[in-house]
Formats: sequence, structure tokens, C-alpha cells
Amino acid sequence: MTWLLVVGGAMVGAPLRYLTDRLVQSRHDSVFPWGTLTVNVVGCLLLGLITSVASPDLRLLLGTGLCGALTTYSTLSYETLRLAQEGSGLIAALNVFVSVAAGIGAAFAGVALGEALAP
Repeated sequence: MTWLLVVGGAMVGAPLRYLTDRLVQSRHDSVFPWGTLTVNVVGCLLLGLITSVASPDLRLLLGTGLCGALTTYSTLSYETLRLAQEGSGLIAALNVFVSVAAGIGAAFAGVALGEALAP
């Protein structure tokens, strides 16, 4: 049953990542990967919230499944490498810094929100 929860969440998270990334990136005319930053920060916020309030089964479904498929460290890494190779080293470094800082901040905010909402 555990793996079905993870698969179920991932079936929603993966398309959501793709669609969100494309929607956000289409609104920005820059080389900075705004779509990937968005899905990663939103995923970190959700994971922080989920881990602070959800039952173990809901954590599997939404935390491991949905958030695991929604967020993407591999795309962050690839886009950073591509930026560096194309001569945009400063933007590549900014991408790493902003992504990590915003992701950690969002996770803390999610936990704080969950604790504030919990009875």
C-alpha cells in the first residue's frame, strides 16, 4: 500500500511540475530558470507544511509522492550547468544561491504555518 500512495502523489506532481514550469517560464523573457525556481520553492513550502501536520499516509502521498515529483534537483543542476557553459556564470551562481536559500526559507515557513494551524 505504501508504494501506491507514493505513485499516486507522483502521478499528480510530475505533470504539475511540467505545466507550472512551462507556464511560469513562458511569462519571463530571460535565461534565468524561473519555472524551476517556482516549482522547487512551492514544493519546499508544501513539504514543510505537510510534514508538520499530516498523518504518515498523507506524508507518503503528498510529501514523498507529490512534492517529490513536483520538485526537481536534477533540473536545477542541469540548468545551472547550462547557464555556466553558455557564459552566464553569475546567473548560474545566483540560481544556486536563490534556489537553496528560498527553498530552505520556504520549508521553514511551511513548518511554521503548519504549527500555527495545528490545534
